[in-house]
Amino acid sequence: MEPAPQTEILDLDDLDQAEWDEYARAQGWSDGFPLVMPTEAVVARFVATCHGDNAPIPAMSPRRVIPTLQAMAANAVMAGCRPEYFPAVLAAARAVLTPEYNLHGSLATTHSCAPMLLFNGPIRKSLDINCSSNCFGQGRQANATIGRALQLILLNVGGAKPGVMDRSTQGSPAKYAFCFGENEEESPWEPFHVRRGFAAGDSVVTAMPAEAPHNVNDHGSNTGAGILTTIAGTISQVGANAIYCNAPIFIVLGPEHAQTLHRDGWTIPDMQQDLYDRSAVHISRVSSENQESYAGMDRPMVKDHYHMTPSAEDILILVAGGPGKHSAYIPPFGFTSACSVRLSHV
Repeated sequence: MEPAPQTEILDLDDLDQAEWDEYARAQGWSDGFPLVMPTEAVVARFVATCHGDNAPIPAMSPRRVIPTLQAMAANAVMAGCRPEYFPAVLAAARAVLTPEYNLHGSLATTHSCAPMLLFNGPIRKSLDINCSSNCFGQGRQANATIGRALQLILLNVGGAKPGVMDRSTQGSPAKYAFCFGENEEESPWEPFHVRRGFAAGDSVVTAMPAEAPHNVNDHGSNTGAGILTTIAGTISQVGANAIYCNAPIFIVLGPEHAQTLHRDGWTIPDMQQDLYDRSAVHISRVSSENQESYAGMDRPMVKDHYHMTPSAEDILILVAGGPGKHSAYIPPFGFTSACSVRLSHV
């Protein structure tokens, strides 16, 4: 295990923005977008927001270096974060460093996964994290830069350089930033983090290596059962990593779909069991070669069907987004878990 790279001190006063960008790109620090100059004074302001957080930070794959607060803060600055975002960035880094997350595997894989960051609790409001319309998209500084900061940390501290250590065959736009909050205010059920054992007043980030969201369009169904039929069909994919059946998946219900499901009496456990049963893939849809491969992996098959998660409880359901009859399915990298960390500085 090697220490984090030494911070290079440059006289940034002698560089304009264009010169700084050219320098940063030459060092391999860039994700392709312009980078804010991380001056010593600005980095110090970011680090100050986490004073008192003395919990050790594990080594970061794939280089297996131990990140420093200064190095992570510098990347948060470059990403365009505000200083008050840095505790959220630090918590996100801790989440992906949880062993069950399998950071090394998710960065070295040829799969197109990226760190999905879900925020719950008061932090959503204090940082103005988008939980409503276009929550997966552009337009909100917190969503864009917190997700980007983590990606830059993985690039510049962990060493996950595309085509070198990050071996993704095609990549994904989610590799720039994948960060959103649960729309707790429009959810008819307990917030996701409360169902995971946290207090309602806790600010929590949950991370999982995942594909970009897959849209679930259902304008026709006016019953909860009908909506679940559409979602189950969307989950049932032979080409998704979820078919390895060793990781959770996320179902992000739009508020309109959520209200219809709640009106019809659907609970979270009821929906989980229904989707678990009805999303299973029949053996006839799986190639003979893949059937042999799954048998070699001790991949369970039940009544000629492959389930998409190890259990019904591994279908993780929450509410996010705004008006419209759309929801989303977020498939995992596989060989992973959804890891939640409570923010200690908010």
